[in-house]
Amino acid sequence: METNKTKYFTKSVAEILKEFGIESSSGLSQEQAQNRIKEFGPNRLQAKKKKPIYKIVLSQLQDWLIYVLFAAVIITFFMGEYIDSVIITLVILINAGIGTFQEVKAGKAIAALLKMSSPKALVKRNGQTKEIESSELVPGDLVILEAGRVIPADLRLIETINLQIEESSLTGESLPVEKNAEESFIDPKVPLAEMVNMCFMSTVVTAGRGSGVVVETGMNTEVGKIADLLDTHVDQKTPLEKKLTELGKTLGKVAVAICIVIFGISWIQGRDLAEMFLISVSLAVASIPEGLAAIVAVVLSIGVTAMSKKNAIIRKLPAVETLGSVNIICSDKTGTLTLNKMTVTEVYTLDGVASLDDIKINSISKSVQMLAEGMILCSDATLENEEATGDPTEIALLMMGDTLEIDRNNLVQKNQRIGEKPFDSDRKMMSVLIKSETDCKVFTKGALGSLRTVADFILDKGEVRPITAEDQQHFSEAARKMSNNALRTLALAYKITDSDTSSDQMEEGLVLLGLVGMIDPPREEVKPAIQLAKKAGIKTIIITGDHKNTAFAIAKNLEVADKMEQVITGPELDDLSEKQFLENVENYRVFARVSPQHKVQIVKALQSKGNIVSMTGDGVNDGPSLTVADIGVAMGITGTDVAKNAADMILTDDNFSTIVVAIEQGRNIFNNIKKSVIFLLTCNLGEVFVMFVTLSLGWPAPLIATQLLWINLLTDSLPAIALGMDGDDAEVMKEKPRKAGDSFFSHGAGIHVVLGGILIGVITIVAFWYGFYELGYSPFDKDVPEEVIKNGRTLAFLVLVCSQLFYSLGLRNLKKPFYQFKIFSNKFLNGAILLGLFLQLILLFIPILRNAFKLHMPDLNGWLMALGLGILPLAALEIYKIYSMKRK
Repeated sequence: METNKTKYFTKSVAEILKEFGIESSSGLSQEQAQNRIKEFGPNRLQAKKKKPIYKIVLSQLQDWLIYVLFAAVIITFFMGEYIDSVIITLVILINAGIGTFQEVKAGKAIAALLKMSSPKALVKRNGQTKEIESSELVPGDLVILEAGRVIPADLRLIETINLQIEESSLTGESLPVEKNAEESFIDPKVPLAEMVNMCFMSTVVTAGRGSGVVVETGMNTEVGKIADLLDTHVDQKTPLEKKLTELGKTLGKVAVAICIVIFGISWIQGRDLAEMFLISVSLAVASIPEGLAAIVAVVLSIGVTAMSKKNAIIRKLPAVETLGSVNIICSDKTGTLTLNKMTVTEVYTLDGVASLDDIKINSISKSVQMLAEGMILCSDATLENEEATGDPTEIALLMMGDTLEIDRNNLVQKNQRIGEKPFDSDRKMMSVLIKSETDCKVFTKGALGSLRTVADFILDKGEVRPITAEDQQHFSEAARKMSNNALRTLALAYKITDSDTSSDQMEEGLVLLGLVGMIDPPREEVKPAIQLAKKAGIKTIIITGDHKNTAFAIAKNLEVADKMEQVITGPELDDLSEKQFLENVENYRVFARVSPQHKVQIVKALQSKGNIVSMTGDGVNDGPSLTVADIGVAMGITGTDVAKNAADMILTDDNFSTIVVAIEQGRNIFNNIKKSVIFLLTCNLGEVFVMFVTLSLGWPAPLIATQLLWINLLTDSLPAIALGMDGDDAEVMKEKPRKAGDSFFSHGAGIHVVLGGILIGVITIVAFWYGFYELGYSPFDKDVPEEVIKNGRTLAFLVLVCSQLFYSLGLRNLKKPFYQFKIFSNKFLNGAILLGLFLQLILLFIPILRNAFKLHMPDLNGWLMALGLGILPLAALEIYKIYSMKRK
């Protein structure tokens, strides 16, 4: 036999039977089956081996920011600051714990796919039909299909009788596909959705019966290929992870460089070795925001909790930030943008076209009444209390009856079905013989083209008359207009007859009654959500397995696309070279008739252009693209386990508009993280500036290591966390999405850090100098008493803390001055500032702590200087914002 690359759909039934060496009457022998299972293995999907927990934990520790934190642990431990070592270690462990928990939860997509395999299969072996475990199936097995069965492997059909298979989870088609075993194809690029002579593992038989030869099993099936795509994909780091990694690397290098420079300066100045080491370590500690990783984790966790209350469950913490930078939403059509429920929207009789919503119940024409009743009687579906069974098209016809307020139960009771001629793919119609209290009627429903050949009459204003060429032209025109609007059309004809009419006589001399148009309609909330996204600079792209015209009609209705040139199909995409596709990918708004591999190709092409891509979906076929996208969004209600486990975010209400809400939340969360990062780096730069300048001048160290650690781990961290918990900015969706390359320092943020840090550093140096000056000394003097140095350090310590705490208020909004927003509305920040000031007072007023931190009780001038100088950076920031605003 040939390999799994064989195009089985291009071969005839006879060729398939010959290739696999079987007879359609007997199937494989038991001996053949046993030999083949040894050759091909069991028919099941293979999950990759789970990574041990210890390896997951270790992988979480392989990060530059974590390396920097480890360095801080070692430094503080050797300095004897054991409490600080423990705190930093806890930060590392919490960070690793969160990451490990997320990774263990993720990656369950293969397990979900495993569950989708049918546990039992009906096969013919040795001429006998028997039920076996689907894992025992081998290529060449003859599988019997009947309604309700899950397809256990990929089959080339050899017999079909009214066989219909629901493939929406694999292909995106909203309607069951009618299969035909006798069909064969010449074109090897036929899309999966059009292979009517094939059926695929995990799809479901909805009607009819048939049989097929197993051509692929396990990982070689179409579902297996999807599992393989999920299995082999390497997770990409999100933009936030990349930014923090780069920041960690940069800070680590800066810390080492500063240590070396200060060590060198101190050596030249002739300071003793112990002091040199202590100063170098202090400066290194000052340059690293130890709490950054923990603060980011806390802010993200708070954001995740808030989003879950808005029907968006985040499975991976960094995905929150990624949402905020999304500039393209690739959305599956069926079940995501649409309801995945066929609905009749238009009816046509010789009275004219009528929208179902516009028909007045009290004045329904006789033609429309008969059309609706005939469609109900010519149906095998059921619909009770919103619970439906049967073909989605027939369910839509029953719903049409309910819309027109027809009592279906009463209608069925008064009209008994006494004969029928089932649907046939050649005739493309079905007929039923109905006996009522007064007469017998035949109702025939099917394709208009088929009914026109058997209809000799037409119903015109309640009267039956011979059909004319003009009548047929009117019906054809109505059907064409409906098709252009992506409506699927179905015609109905009838005739009054006798109760003994045979099935062969049913479809003769019929009266053409009318036409209905139905569609899988868009969700009501989708269009406004797409418009809001558009205003926020986010483009929506539809990716679907549906037909080109249907997809375009939905896209046009939702204002995603306005011309057919913006639509491309999977086969057309295959005909393009990789270079052509990459050049044009951003010009398309709709991708139709695509395979799972196409979806991955599209997402990767968009990403290669620098886009941050979100992919939404609910089916098995969406799994790989959800995994490879920057952020995958699965539907929580209609979504398969595969989609949910492959996604970064799950929508519990299946509401497309929730994605836009989540994007808004993501933008706000990133802004809050950015505020925290800017605050921490401004403070740390201020500390580094103070230490570097004073030591370079030959002054005593203005701050000792314990004071720097106190500031970094407590005073700085509290406002940073509070800034991360800031409220939502109502104007965030008026901004364009952040570019993928934007750093935390883009759009003027870097200037804020540098100017703010230098200003805080300068006033701290002034305070340190004043501490010497008020006691009659200068920092340049030699043999300065210890109490004088303590006084200088105390004032520097106080001014540094106050200036940082007050400065945090101005960072709540980097564009608006304080009078344009409620500067004190963040109660967490207010509390953090008050707590920070309280902690400083404790250090100063409790003698044991004051001595431990080598501080001096300041006089009135010292307190006034701390408050006066402390407010200066905030005042300067607000003046800068007012100036910038007026200049714009």
